[in-house]
Amino acid sequence: MTKIAKITLLFVVFVDLIGQGLVFPIINSLIMETKSGFLPESTPMGRRHLYYGLVIGCFFLSWFLGVVYVSKVSDSIGRKNALLVCLSGALAGYALTIAALYLNSLLLLIVGRSITGFTAGNQPIAQAAMIDGSTDAADRDRNMGYIITGVSFGLVGGPIIGAVLSDAALLGSVATLKTPFYGAFVLVVIAIFLVLTFFKDTRTERAAFVFRPRDVTDSLIAVREHPMVLKILPVYALFMIANVTFYVFVDNFLTSAWGYGVIGGSMAMVVIGFALAFSSTFLVKPAQERFSKHHIIYTSLVVMVICGFGFAFSPSGVLSYVPVFFFYFFFGVSYPTLLGLFSSAVAETDQGWVMGVTTAVFCLAGGVMSLIGGGLMSFDIRLPYYIVIVTALMGLIGMHMRWKGKEIKALLA
Repeated sequence: MTKIAKITLLFVVFVDLIGQGLVFPIINSLIMETKSGFLPESTPMGRRHLYYGLVIGCFFLSWFLGVVYVSKVSDSIGRKNALLVCLSGALAGYALTIAALYLNSLLLLIVGRSITGFTAGNQPIAQAAMIDGSTDAADRDRNMGYIITGVSFGLVGGPIIGAVLSDAALLGSVATLKTPFYGAFVLVVIAIFLVLTFFKDTRTERAAFVFRPRDVTDSLIAVREHPMVLKILPVYALFMIANVTFYVFVDNFLTSAWGYGVIGGSMAMVVIGFALAFSSTFLVKPAQERFSKHHIIYTSLVVMVICGFGFAFSPSGVLSYVPVFFFYFFFGVSYPTLLGLFSSAVAETDQGWVMGVTTAVFCLAGGVMSLIGGGLMSFDIRLPYYIVIVTALMGLIGMHMRWKGKEIKALLA
């Protein structure tokens, strides 16, 4: 795979993740701040928490439904065409989101975010494309790290774009909460151009595509036919529940606990992005050369427990950024390591499927925990972070109980 093709894939993932790094702080401000004008000022705070969880949850659940078909389509029509389908959906989703902000319509905002979520399958397609173009296992793991780099820059770039384009002190009357979405719209158009111009499929085999509603569940049920994937998946699911719960409610917690708005929430996303960018770009290969995969994942789960406590009980808003940084610094190494385990556990023909499964689990966790967490925060804003702590501990227990036997130990070496 050429360097420009890899850069194109990284940009596609970057644009995909902007939809979180840019959107989450703005949606948090729209819904949680009484003076934003999006909801009636008299809307109770508990209901605002529920609405926030609903908007974010619909995005992730739609992503969960869509990623199954998008990943399957990518094996049938090729990675390039599947990327273009996803990017076209992103354009439509951003257009509806902009309309929702003009109309102050919660329903239209949910629809717009749901459409964006349904076609937000670029990351697993890019992962599969990187795997297609890898020369060996080491090159594959390094390329998985590059994907996380694209994710990281999306998480960094999104909040920076959102903060700059919505800051009236910098852009005057041009800066509104709508302006960042126009910027994201333009970046999606650029991504479409790059894919059309510079990316070519390296995998020429095609599988016939047949649409079946059962594919949503069959893709996950098929895990039973892959013993190694079945061993890895429970720990990965708990790992992802801890990650996505921590991530989704960062902005919400900072606003509720410390009164932070778009800038404070965006700063949290920047911290997350920088931590991920550095560790996933520079530390994946050195860490895997020095430590076993088992040790890397185990350490990350321990850090999740510590950082969950640190964030929930931080004595100040500024200090709360410290556990945010270390949580995702270690995540940036352990996540591509886990993806490498899944890739090694299946045949070449199943790479698209297994990457789709990993993203589906992530999306399902995000959707369910957003809906649950939004309700829990109406009682106690720390409750989602108790979930982070408990699920990370369960992940550690799962490693001790499930990751036994010669085959799994060979993968974890």
